[in-house]
Amino acid sequence: MFNFRAFNNIAQDGLKILLNQKFKEVSKNPDAILLRSHNLSDEDFEENLLCIARAGAGINNIPIEDATKKGIVVFNTPGANANAVKELVICGMLLSSRGIIEGIEFAKKLDLEDAQDLNKAMEAQKKTFAGNELAGKTLGIIGLGSIGSMLAHAAHTLGMKLVGYDPYISIEGAWRLPREVEKAETMEALLQQADYVSLHVPLVEATKNLINKSNLKKFKKGARLINLSRGSIVNSNDVIAELENGNLGRFVTDFPTPKLIKRSVEINDVVLLPHLGASTKEAEINCAVMAANQMVNYLKDGTILNSVNFPRISLSRGTNHRLVIINQNEPGIISKITDSIAACNINIAEMTNKSRNKIAINLIDLECQASNQLIEQLRSVEHVMSVRSLDNR
Repeated sequence: MFNFRAFNNIAQDGLKILLNQKFKEVSKNPDAILLRSHNLSDEDFEENLLCIARAGAGINNIPIEDATKKGIVVFNTPGANANAVKELVICGMLLSSRGIIEGIEFAKKLDLEDAQDLNKAMEAQKKTFAGNELAGKTLGIIGLGSIGSMLAHAAHTLGMKLVGYDPYISIEGAWRLPREVEKAETMEALLQQADYVSLHVPLVEATKNLINKSNLKKFKKGARLINLSRGSIVNSNDVIAELENGNLGRFVTDFPTPKLIKRSVEINDVVLLPHLGASTKEAEINCAVMAANQMVNYLKDGTILNSVNFPRISLSRGTNHRLVIINQNEPGIISKITDSIAACNINIAEMTNKSRNKIAINLIDLECQASNQLIEQLRSVEHVMSVRSLDNR
């Protein structure tokens, strides 16, 4: 029925969903692309391409604007890897609070055969690795989406105080939060009271260098900063400067840079991870399954749930004959579409229309199958970008 192309190593659980739906994997001109970190180029936008599904939350490897102009829906999988990232944040807080890394390195270098001497050496040095507990400390969470809300619940269980900042939080996101989260009116207000600051925002133009020289001055002295979102959200040069003057206590990040690596070797106030945030078997499976299901639902029914460039839209099947029409969001298009359908003597059983910025999509269930004449007529309507007829037999 449909063809797809997969880039990167996609979990088999996701691929099986497509294959069980009789989708065929191809290397050229697919209806859909399923990918993780592969950087798409103009060459990948072939004639038949209808949708792109990213098995993960970040979409900076996909040219979104180009996709939108071509009427191509881009999906991501928010929340599918949330638990994996949440657990690593907790790990990061512990690594930045206790002398765990230093203690491990010390233990590796112990070269004593006698058990009593070994015990004496450990007892003599363990006080140098003393740290602090998480309970009773304040965690500031910037970005209260799927990961941020899960982290809030986990941190509350650990006995931490919670303060959150997210000016764009959805109603659904607000419902997910524990009631113990104190709302910060500004990011600076959060920074001034948090012992730990964890970032969970997407990388967009507005969040580049979100943490910088100016607001690093607002951090509570000795605070720990944790960035498992995207490297460019934090200005690492400014972070190093604040570590050097003692204002920032420690920096944990999933995005090493040459300067951060050098700093971590020389001084133990930087904890570097090789982009492990979503690197669990469970997260990879969850992302692949979610991405594959979204592709199937869109290609077979026109349903869109988690798109970064198209509106959310769904319509229960009222008949076996559905039109999926994508158009530029201009006045009068819906009436032109319905007039064309009526002119072909076809009744509309049910329909819905949703728009997002400059793009709109229509799901229209007809009482009989659309003729080739109708489809061509609809395609000729000004500002209509694509028309698909989906017959569910």
